Amino acid sequence: MNPEAIKALLVAAFPQAEAVEVTGEGGKFNVTIVSDEFTGLRPVAKQQRVYAPLNEQIASGAIHAVTMRTLTPEEWRKAKLFG
Repeated sequence: MNPEAIKALLVAAFPQAEAVEVTGEGGKFNVTIVSDEFTGLRPVAKQQRVYAPLNEQIASGAIHAVTMRTLTPEEWRKAKLFG
């Protein structure tokens, strides 16, 4: 898997997302998704939503590790303001 292929899966799963960023290689990827869908969700529920479209690739071994940031648009704006 490459970052572009993973991004395509996530964009399809989160069509209303403000941002979807994927970096990495060798089966290890960093994912940042900014979406209103995360409002009010606990961290585990956010992770489950991100893992859902990636499960097939994880099960096949194409993806070994995913480090994720799941933010609401407001959290994203604060993160950009304050680092």
